[in-house]
Amino acid sequence: MTVPENRQFRLKARPTGRIERSHFDFATQPAPEPGPGQALVRVQYLSLDPTNRIWMSDMDQYMPPVAIGEVMRGGGIGVVMKSESDRYQVGDHVMGLTGWQDYCLADEGENAMAVLPANLPIPLSAMLGACGMTGLTAYFGLLEIGRPQVGETVLVSAAAGAVGSVVGQIAKIRGCRVVGIAGGEAKCRYLLDELGFDAAVDYKASDWREQLAAATPDGIDVNFENVGGEIMEAVMARMNLFGRMPLCGMISGYNSGEPMRADFSSILMRRIEVRGFIVSDFMDRFPAATQELATWYLEGRLKHQETVIDGLEQAPEAVNLLFDGGNRGKLVVRVSDD
Repeated sequence: MTVPENRQFRLKARPTGRIERSHFDFATQPAPEPGPGQALVRVQYLSLDPTNRIWMSDMDQYMPPVAIGEVMRGGGIGVVMKSESDRYQVGDHVMGLTGWQDYCLADEGENAMAVLPANLPIPLSAMLGACGMTGLTAYFGLLEIGRPQVGETVLVSAAAGAVGSVVGQIAKIRGCRVVGIAGGEAKCRYLLDELGFDAAVDYKASDWREQLAAATPDGIDVNFENVGGEIMEAVMARMNLFGRMPLCGMISGYNSGEPMRADFSSILMRRIEVRGFIVSDFMDRFPAATQELATWYLEGRLKHQETVIDGLEQAPEAVNLLFDGGNRGKLVVRVSDD
């Protein structure tokens, strides 16, 4: 049997500013052979997320930075091609940290990959998006930290992105008034016409602050924060007393190399509850939440939108779409066919 080639992006230099192909070595070597308790996985979909940019840096973070010379870390879905493990059967679809490569090894124990149910009635790529880690991020950040109540106003920044679009839809399911901030008229129309948001603010428009005021006449009760910077400060200035702010990301500053700063006066004067979180904080509750997200999806109450880039070789350039606002919904790379 011919051993397949495994293409890998290995981190060569830590980016300062925009991510470039030159920050990686694109190497090829034989696919690894699984040992006892392991399985060989062919990667099918690679998830591109803002946290990829954090992992490339050596800043203080919730996981160790990717070391120079290591395969770039990334989540994905693949199919088991060969197994020396009772956990993984040939043909199983698995989800976990695959890395930016064609093939990876799935282990048992603490770092085991999740085995997806057979005959899943949901597209595989949606298991990286609305019904997967992206959806879980939205679910726990909004419901556990934001704690929205019926009739409250929930504001979502980067609302046409992977997490933000799911946050807004869950807030609508829970009976809230939802305002999204997105870049450009087309994305704002998408929020209103396709996702059912109540109002949209175009941050690329010169009058975005006036749009924000008009969209939130009764203030903001929950701010699901993905962006940071001046948008976050303008939103906090419109928050109601004892509002809640799940802090999911501050994507506007990830490429700047400068620490993000915020005006704490609104937090103090309005007694805003701010809590940063990582979705893995809620790992023990993933199964029940995934079931609820999948139910909403199958009922047509939760829509999954994605931007698919074909080819592993496109990953370094494609990840910049997250910071340029070039994607709608979940951004994935299709590495291989099913």
